Amino acid sequence: MELLQGADFWIGLIKIVWINIILSGDNAVVIAMAARALPPAQQQKAVLLGSGAAVVLRIVLTVVAARLLALPYLQIVGGLLLLWIGLQLLGEEEDDGDGEAKEYGSMMAAVRTILLADLVMSLDNVIAVAAAAQGNMPLLVLGLAISIPLVIFGSTLMIKLMERFPIVVMLGAALIGWVGGETIVSDVSLREVLADNPWLLHAAAAAGAFFVVAVGRLLQRRAQAGAGR
Repeated sequence: MELLQGADFWIGLIKIVWINIILSGDNAVVIAMAARALPPAQQQKAVLLGSGAAVVLRIVLTVVAARLLALPYLQIVGGLLLLWIGLQLLGEEEDDGDGEAKEYGSMMAAVRTILLADLVMSLDNVIAVAAAAQGNMPLLVLGLAISIPLVIFGSTLMIKLMERFPIVVMLGAALIGWVGGETIVSDVSLREVLADNPWLLHAAAAAGAFFVVAVGRLLQRRAQAGAGR
């Protein structure tokens, strides 16, 4: 009971929830893009599994995030992984599916994609959450648990928008590419270069977004041309 008393606890809780609302937008996009090709019942299950597992992953990451970010080249690898994920997700845009069995078979693949992307995209985010928790693990867990329905709601809304407005899929892929580019140049091995050339952060982010959209569309056209033969 003593834990739940005092203004500091509630202020910390509000901070953690608010940080997650702000920082979970890109995660909601990834979850929605990974789940959108599934049947409606499978979509909801993928969103629930992906969101819940992602929050658990964030709790674990909070303990080791600072050490991981200190490892050289880790964020470069993570950023390249995000670019690859963006290409894979965008490549599914024109895929109408070859049958019900194929769509159901991709459920675990969607969850794996969500976890991989969240692993990379959450490294920076969890440091902000950990700072707000100030070492209070129950506060951290409670704050992240409250964030689960927010991520689920955001992902479900994004799926509906993607189904109604196909351009949202393209924008989502561009966002993943943007984060991937930012992640690459934020690596500890490039810290001095970035400090001397701060414009590189936005340039790399824009390049990542352009790469995913341009190459993704090219791969789509090639796939369509091959299917039309």
